[in-house]
Order: sequence, then C-alpha cells, then structure tokens
Amino acid sequence: MEQSYSLTEFCSLIENELHDRFAATYWVNAEIAQLSEKGHCYLELVEKAPNGLFAAKMRATCWSNTWQLIKAYFLQETGKIPEAGMQVLVEVSVSFHPVYGLSLNIHNIDPRFTLGDLARQRQLTLERLEKEGVLEMNKSLPLPTIIRRIAVVSAEGAAGYGDFCHQLSNNEYRLLYSTQLFPAIMQGEQAPRSIIAALNAIAAQEEDFDIVVIIRGGGSSTDLTCFDDYALAAHCAQFPLPILSGIGHTRDVSIVDIVVHLALKTPTAVAEAIISHNADELLKLEDLRRRLALVATRMVSTRRQEIEKMQMMLQYTISATCQSERNKLKMIEQKISLCSPEQIFRKGYSLTLSNGKVVKQAAELQPGMTITSVFSDSEVQSVVKG
Repeated sequence: MEQSYSLTEFCSLIENELHDRFAATYWVNAEIAQLSEKGHCYLELVEKAPNGLFAAKMRATCWSNTWQLIKAYFLQETGKIPEAGMQVLVEVSVSFHPVYGLSLNIHNIDPRFTLGDLARQRQLTLERLEKEGVLEMNKSLPLPTIIRRIAVVSAEGAAGYGDFCHQLSNNEYRLLYSTQLFPAIMQGEQAPRSIIAALNAIAAQEEDFDIVVIIRGGGSSTDLTCFDDYALAAHCAQFPLPILSGIGHTRDVSIVDIVVHLALKTPTAVAEAIISHNADELLKLEDLRRRLALVATRMVSTRRQEIEKMQMMLQYTISATCQSERNKLKMIEQKISLCSPEQIFRKGYSLTLSNGKVVKQAAELQPGMTITSVFSDSEVQSVVKG
C-alpha cells in the first residue's frame, strides 16, 4: 500500500515544499480588489482577463509595522494611499497555513509603478475627451460681465465652503453675491456620482446662476483620484455654465481642473478670482462711462458750434435776402414811378376825356362834342369842329 498522510502532515509537507521553493521574495504586478485595514492590512489581489473576469486571485497580508511604513512612504511619493481599484507592484513572499491556506505576505509596494499607471490612465482619459471634442468646451464659454449668482458644489459644512463664502462677503469693493450650495461627497469612490448629481440639479435651474464653482477644502489630499474620473470630467467639460474649481490639489492637476473654465488651488483663491474679475469689469465699465461722457461732451460742444454757425449763416442769409428783396422793390417802385400818369404828363402827354370816358381814337369824336384835355397841371375843355 502506498504511503498515506494525515491532512495535517500533508499540509506540513506543502508548507515545507513551498518554503524551500519560494524562499525568496518576488515582485508581483496586480490590482487591489479589496483592502481592509484593521491594524494589519488585509488585501485581495487580482488580475483581470481581457473579458473583465478574474484570471487570478489571491489573499495578501501586510503586517501592521510594515504597513505603517509602506503607507507613509507611498503617501509621500504619490499623494495617495493604496486603495481598491489601484494597480500596484508589490514585493511578496509566499505563505501557507494549514487552516488559512495559501496567501502572500507583502513586504513593500513600489510607488513609482502606481504613479506610472495613474499617469497612463489619466492620459487615456484626456485622449478620449479630446477625441470626443469636449476637452475645451467649458473653457470656451464666456464669463458673464459681472458675476453675481453662484452655484456651489461642495460638502455641506466643509471648511472650504465657509472660507469661500467669507472671502466673497468681505471683499474690499463691497460687491454683493448670491450663493446656493448643492451638497455633494467630495472624495472617495462615491464622489463622481454625487458631484454629477449636484451638477444635474444646477442644470435644471441653469437660468438662476451665472457660474458654478466646485470647491473642496479642509481635508486630506489622499482621496482626490475621483477628480480624474472620466464621467465626471466629461460632465464638467460639457456643462452649459462656466465652472471654476478649487479642489485642493497640491501635487498635480486633476482632469477636472483641466476641462473646467478656470482651475485654482483653493476655495479662497476661487473667491478672489471672482472678486478680481468683477473689479476688473467694473473698472472697465467706469472707464467706458468716462469715455462716453467725454465723447458726449465733445459731441454736444461740436453740435453747439455747428448750430451757432448755422444761426449766423441763417441770419446772414435772411439779411441778404431781405436786402435783395428791398432792392427789387425799389426797382419796381422806380418802374412804377416812371410809368405813372404824372411822369407821362410831365413829358408833354395829355389825356382826352369825353363825357368822363377816355378817348383813345379820333374816330370816336364827332363835330360839336365837348372834350376835356387833362394836362399835368390843369384841365382844358374844347369843342370839336369838323
């Protein structure tokens, strides 16, 4: 009969074989499917096939002392802590336990690999947005001349939201603003969906606002990968109102920062940008008012001079016309005077009347008629003879 083993003996045999065969540590590329931190850190590492199904899966443990060192270093280098969904390069050793089975012990995580993978994912997302033609859409929207009505996407009660409102209300120009908060989760896996819901609520009353601000402050910078989410970035890029962001990235710029109209580091900086924009526009309006007033003054002065000139020309024209008409009247008077009976009589002419009627032809006279001859100085009566 062949040799047989108890289960404990067989597990011990496996453990010894694995210990001898895998005595060294190995660098393994995998995705973190699950991560639970309870002093020690318990992970599930997976590799996915092209169809999205698991090609491999294994439990892994990082003991507390090692985990604290790894987490601090990883955070320092990447600005993030390891989390589910992240691709990592881990240094592991093989462990086998008769009760708990096969697992991996994690000794180190290379942050450079994760940074490279995140950069690759960011680049793919940016290329997709550019290919879809939406990358510059929000940037192309003009800011209103004066910004007054502001929709704010932020966590309710967040310090960053308070800083933003305080900066707006205490501006040196005494400009007044109206803000309305649309609460959203601003970090972690649920953030993209929550922020999109807030943006949809704003879009439903788009005409009530001039711009949208997305702000985050007063928290850790380790859960900001949500702002590299494609769906959130695409939503922001195509939003119908200009968006200003102040989401607290200190190491790099998120994809949301890239696609919005204007990206700033902090909520306070967003408020200062709005105040500065309005102040600049007010200065432009004041300068325009002064220029319009100057142009109006010049136009009035020019028109006044033209009117005065026209008045002078009118007066001259009236005077010249009157003088011309007077001269015409004098000439008419002279003509009338020359043609008057008195002037004719003075030249030796006389007027012959018969029974009070003017005699124009000799044939009108008969012998024995009495006629009256009118001269310039007197009248003479005569009797017509044959």
